[in-house]
Amino acid sequence: MHFREAALVLPPGFYRERLEGMASTNLEVGAGGRAGATRGRRQLSDRSLQRLFILPTLILLIVWNVFPLFYSLYLSFTEYSVISREAPVWVGFENYAWVLNNDGLWESFATTGTFALLSVAIQTVLGFGLAMLLREKFKGSGLVTTLLLIPMMLSPVVVGLFWTVIFNPSFGIFNYLIGFTNPAVAPDWLALPNTALWAVVIVDVWMWTPFVMLLVLSGLSAIPEYLYEAAAIDRASAWFQFRRITLPQVAPLLLIAVLFRTIEAFKAFDLVMGLTGGGPGDATEVVAVNLYRLAFLGQFRTGRASALAYVVLVIIIAVSNLYIRYLNKIRDAD
Repeated sequence: MHFREAALVLPPGFYRERLEGMASTNLEVGAGGRAGATRGRRQLSDRSLQRLFILPTLILLIVWNVFPLFYSLYLSFTEYSVISREAPVWVGFENYAWVLNNDGLWESFATTGTFALLSVAIQTVLGFGLAMLLREKFKGSGLVTTLLLIPMMLSPVVVGLFWTVIFNPSFGIFNYLIGFTNPAVAPDWLALPNTALWAVVIVDVWMWTPFVMLLVLSGLSAIPEYLYEAAAIDRASAWFQFRRITLPQVAPLLLIAVLFRTIEAFKAFDLVMGLTGGGPGDATEVVAVNLYRLAFLGQFRTGRASALAYVVLVIIIAVSNLYIRYLNKIRDAD
């Protein structure tokens, strides 16, 4: 059969359908190509927007955090004063040797450790107790919880100035609340070396116990009720339930609260300055106050102050590692 005869056998409209199919295929390919290009441009635009938002944040972090960190580390190895026009002079580990051999600084470290131990221990006990009380829902429990959280929302300097009025032996209410009704014999808590540190501890406990309470309360709310139901079926005592169910379940969050409060206690500055300014004498002179005096108040020994700051940083990192290791042991045991 010849080609012309075969063409005559084909159904009518065959070539028209083939041409329309090829045209539609080309349109689809063209549209897909344009859509792919549009998606590529849109993805490129999304990446550009991400860089546009992330890069300024990274630059700010580097400028405000990383650069001062390394620059202060460099200054800790130099003899330098921020008010001097002279350039820093490299002295090696001389500043660190001065810090480690200074008896006055070690006394401030001891004061800081005493303050941290007392305040964190009392906050842990009171915060845990308040969380256990507020765990049971009652009428007005939400309002009570909100009122208890107010102290931690206030500025430490304002809290310090507020409590100086409360501790005042003439017209303050603190002495009256503990039984000293005669102002003539009432103790001046902020002026006596034996009571000034306790006054700072009391204010710190008042301010930050709600923080511990909040973390413990979140841990208590996450304990499954079926654990207590099973213990009640087995007629377990309340002490057994607390020791074997409540405490192990809340311990990780409790340790996190203790870790945060310990770090903050080692850095305590504004509350102490607002209450006592480090006095009377050096009774409440914690490390942060000593560092402030060394860096600014009359001395301006920037190099030595930087060395002292890094010694404090190393101590805080060491204490944090101890807490984290103990926390990991508790998690591995669970």
